[in-house]
This record gives sequence, C-alpha cells and structure tokens, in this order.
Amino acid sequence: MNTSILHITNGDCTTNYLKHMHIRGDFITWREMLCEGKSEVQVGTEMFWRSRFNFLKKSFNFSKRHFINFTLKEYRKLCQEKAQEEIVLWFENDLSSQINMLAVLSWLKRHRNSHTIYLVTNKASQMIGKHVPFSQLSEIQLKQNYTYKMSLSEDDMDYADYVWQLYCSQDPLQLQHVHQYKPNNKFTNLTTALSSHLQRFPSLENGLNSVENQLVTLASEQIYTSKNAFVKALIKKKNMYGFGDVQYTKKIDDLHAFFHSLSPVKLNDTGKNVQRKIAHAYAKLRNDDAFLGGAKKYNYIYDNSIEKLLQITSL
Repeated sequence: MNTSILHITNGDCTTNYLKHMHIRGDFITWREMLCEGKSEVQVGTEMFWRSRFNFLKKSFNFSKRHFINFTLKEYRKLCQEKAQEEIVLWFENDLSSQINMLAVLSWLKRHRNSHTIYLVTNKASQMIGKHVPFSQLSEIQLKQNYTYKMSLSEDDMDYADYVWQLYCSQDPLQLQHVHQYKPNNKFTNLTTALSSHLQRFPSLENGLNSVENQLVTLASEQIYTSKNAFVKALIKKKNMYGFGDVQYTKKIDDLHAFFHSLSPVKLNDTGKNVQRKIAHAYAKLRNDDAFLGGAKKYNYIYDNSIEKLLQITSL
C-alpha cells in the first residue's frame, strides 16, 4: 500500500510544477511573507493571523477578502489535512522561504507531531552556486532533490521551533549566536538566511540596511526610466532575500525622501550623500512601528566592520 503524502510548498509556482510532474500526494501552498513585519510566535492562532492581516493591510494594502482567499484558505486546508502519514516540505534557499519554513515547522511540531516530516533541499541550486527556484529546475533535477529528501528528527523539529521563537522575540541578538555556534546540518541554508536577516537592521555606517543600500547603490549606478523598470532590475539581481515586486515597491516607497524622481529614477542630494556614506539616514527613517520578526527594527544597529548586531541603549 502506498504511503499517503502531503506536500507543503513555498509558492504556487512550485505547487503547479510538482502537479505538472504528477508527483504523488496532496498539496498545500504556504502563501505568506513572514520575513516582513511583526510575527507572533504561536503560528496559526487568532492573534497571529490578526497581527499578520493588520500588517499586510497597512504595508501592502491587502484587503480582507484577498487575505482570506489567498492566505487563510490554504492554512485552513492545512488544518483539515490530518490523514497523511508523511509531510514533505519544499522551501527555497532564500531568507523569505527559510523564515516561512521555520514557522511551518513550529506549527507542525505542535499539531502534527506524530507524522514523519521530510525536507527537500534545493541541492541543484547549491551546486551551481546561484539560486535557481524549484520551479525553474529541470524535471530530472527536481526528482533528484525529492529522492534525497531528509527526514527530520524530533531534535531537528525542536531546533527549528527554537530558532522560530528567537526570530519572534523582542531581542534578536541571540539569533547571531544560534546561527554561528549551533548550526543544524539538516537546515543547510538557515545560517546564511539568518545572517542576511540580521543585516536588515540599520547599518552603523549610514543607517540603511543591506537591502536599502543595495537599492540606492543600484539607483546611483544607472538611470532607470521608471519605478517599474527599477523594481525589475532589483528582482533580477539575485540575492539571498527572495523578495518580489510587491516587497521592492514598498521598500522604494519607504525611501522616498532620498529620491528626486522615480520617473526616471534619480537620487536627490541627500540620497547621494547617504549612498556615499557621508550622511546618515537613521534619524530620517526611524519608525517605532517597524518590526523585523518580533524586534523593533530601529532599536538595533548592524556593525558591518565586525559583522555583529548591536542594541541601541539610548534612543
């Protein structure tokens, strides 16, 4: 008798590709971007979803109908899928997918602890040295990844849940210790993802984080005819974040004070000085409602010279 399988994927492209390949099993698509905004540690609770909707509505103009149809319906399907003996996770190597993976594993630990959990790692992407999503791999490469899926032990589940709790805590400093000194060999992409996460706090050198610095640097190197063209260029630059057009558009809007124009895209004098690191953006950008995980974004600062996150003791 064939074992019943539930696949949980990082997005619709992966789900559709797996279905196209006739991979056996049922499918759930985890449609969230938990690397953005505040996250509550108890995944799936009413407080968790209320907090997420409020953030997505305020930051990305999500309607309640869209949130219910796009995100909550898939989560409710997940809650109803209880009969499968095995659960297979398909999450990419980037920060966005890795944080979603931690949240799903935390939920599974509490609600599906008797199931066998597998993790599919994008080894083909690792071998060629650049990120290629599951949906863009050849069918042979994808099947190889599936063949070499890893079974997660109870200790692995505990580890993922612990890191998720740290991500959702008010103090992100412990994250740099767990990913530096206590890595887990099953989660081969998590160390790099967490390092990328810590660099999303404002930098000591100019008050912009790594994503924002990449954005203003690109704007300084070439003139783009429109905001849309600029967003496409940002997406095309492969990095560890896994952001899409919605996220980059929001980040450009957040940095509006540093642009003279967005059609064409041009930095103003302040933006140029911040990009050259002869001016500091912290005071202009500081927002007490901005969160990364459970931590206030502007309560911490990242020192690139020592690759360490520091707490600001007086604000």
